[in-house]
Amino acid sequence: MADRPIYLDYNATTPIDRAVADAMLPYLYECFGNPSSSHMYGHEAHEAVENARRQVAELIGCQPNEVIFTSGGTEANNMVLKGVAEAYSARGEHVITSAIEHPAVLEPCDFLAHHGCRITILPVDEYGRVDPSDVERAITPRTILVTVMLANNEVGTLEPVAEIARIAHQYGVLVHTDAAQAVGKIPVNVTELDVDFLTGAGHKLYAPKGVGFLYQRAGVQLPKFMHGAGQESGRRAGTENVLEIVGLGKACEIAGRGLTASMSHMKAMCDRLYAFLMREVDDIRLNGHPTERLPNTLSVGFRGVQVSTLLARLDGRVAASAGAACHSDRVSISAVLQAMKVPYEYALGTVRLSVGKMTTESEIDIAAGEIAAAVRELRRESDTPC
Repeated sequence: MADRPIYLDYNATTPIDRAVADAMLPYLYECFGNPSSSHMYGHEAHEAVENARRQVAELIGCQPNEVIFTSGGTEANNMVLKGVAEAYSARGEHVITSAIEHPAVLEPCDFLAHHGCRITILPVDEYGRVDPSDVERAITPRTILVTVMLANNEVGTLEPVAEIARIAHQYGVLVHTDAAQAVGKIPVNVTELDVDFLTGAGHKLYAPKGVGFLYQRAGVQLPKFMHGAGQESGRRAGTENVLEIVGLGKACEIAGRGLTASMSHMKAMCDRLYAFLMREVDDIRLNGHPTERLPNTLSVGFRGVQVSTLLARLDGRVAASAGAACHSDRVSISAVLQAMKVPYEYALGTVRLSVGKMTTESEIDIAAGEIAAAVRELRRESDTPC
């Protein structure tokens, strides 16, 4: 709508695709059965869930029976980390991860650390990339899992997961990747990545919030995470969220069908936005890898600007995310920017701008103009950070 701000926060969440909503509608009204029921209503709900499972599997290149539906990426990550720690405790208690992971991985790692596990958190380079050789040096005979995200949610940097997996598997170590930000934006194939576990979230690819999936390689065992009845082949109890699972499946089908065009469009929008800002604003910094990053993600730091003030100035015109937060007595820079050692004066003014398949050139031009004008105004006013 014309009176709403231009949305450049697609990495936070995406709107539900109209075709996804249309696919969900019958399961909101007439197709309301429990997939475990033996009558017609149950059969049609069960088939809807299995069709969605096939749609997810096709997008990521696995078998349908390797897909487990969850309430989202956070639950799926918890299932893997806590499950591996339990299932493989006799073999070891060491988990390797990176400093730029989402809290949905780092918090479970912290939980495990308080319950007898040893956690190694690897550094990243200036672009936010993990060095695979650091992974190899960190592996010990007690290492049971390496978990490194596929694409960073803040700066968009793509991680060398396939190389990490190759190294880890040489030592018999399992590999998990949080692919919530990658699925639907770039090609994601579990065979090419050679991972044992991969997690995704519906609301990052134009499906509803509250639904996600876990890819679990056939033959790799996890204990039950949710106890109850035998849903998801006994792997995750609880009556299936048919409505949202259908939406997730449809979103995956749409993403796979239009991935090349979507990637090209998002990259063009991101490049257009960055070119405008570079032309109109002095002294800005690109955060993240210049080429090995998501096509839709632009993290830029504006020297001499406090991002909270910038976003407040843009309120009602542009919706984006900050890389730093201003508190009463301090400024907190995001853990990702800290791990990348982004200079403080740029980290303080870092904004994440993420586009989507619905973003238009007109929106980019208007938003870029608003951002550039706001930065220039704030610099003229010489606001003191915090």
